[in-house]
Amino acid sequence: MRKINIVLYQPEIAQNVGAIMRTCVAIDARLHLIEPFGFIYDDRHLARPSANEHQFVDVVRYDDWNDFISQHPQQPLFCLSRYGQKPISDFDFKKLNQEVYLMFGKESTGIPKQVLIDNIETTFRIPMVEQARSINIANTVGIASYEVLRQWDYLNLSKEETQKGRDYLLSGAWVGKED
Repeated sequence: MRKINIVLYQPEIAQNVGAIMRTCVAIDARLHLIEPFGFIYDDRHLARPSANEHQFVDVVRYDDWNDFISQHPQQPLFCLSRYGQKPISDFDFKKLNQEVYLMFGKESTGIPKQVLIDNIETTFRIPMVEQARSINIANTVGIASYEVLRQWDYLNLSKEETQKGRDYLLSGAWVGKED
């Protein structure tokens, strides 16, 4: 069964995790968090950056890397790193009819180098100008997730406005109203 799983290795910034939680809810992805964290994991630190979506995210926490690996021993990992030698769009996710695990490293040091080496064939980068070191992790999660979803024709996602209606703009119902 196709599903995106976002794996965060020892995240350090609550605001990034909150923003990623919001993305996970929007794309129906499961979030895997590998401890230790660089912040206090509680409602106070996650509510605002997640726009209160943290309460709806499907999240699994792990004590450490060994805990994660012991629970997912044969799971292929698609690692996102500045050290990836090809863009994620080079991989054909259409041929996968299974859960996809996209892994992202801690903000300061990324994914451990040995993990990248062990997964070198599925380690990707997001192209950027030479002078840039990296892109914010929350943005990277969105970019990578939507590349997989694009290849899956946006599996189970609505392609049109459903809350206010598909023809909301053209109907003129918005005239004189604040959103």
